[in-house]
Amino acid sequence: MVEEISMNVDDAIEYVRNNVKVGDTLEISYNRIFAPGEVLSVLEEDEETGEGVRVNLQLNGEILNQAVEIDFNEIYDDLLEMNHITEDKEVIIEIDF
Repeated sequence: MVEEISMNVDDAIEYVRNNVKVGDTLEISYNRIFAPGEVLSVLEEDEETGEGVRVNLQLNGEILNQAVEIDFNEIYDDLLEMNHITEDKEVIIEIDF
């Protein structure tokens, strides 16, 4: 089942915080970057360092197959779309500006 929803960046980050789990697939489009991968961890904000919600992904790909950490504070203004894929469904989140 595919569900398409539209939300602002703050709501999208809140969606990640509440719904994305280890083992899910998360495809993040921001600026000119497309980062699809398996979620390794979701980390809460760190007020001491100023980091936002962070997602660690094991990138899917034949050429690039590495783990990356994406800080949503750093990509806040550039976030375009996310696809959250679980065993049960796919949620496509389009970002409103």
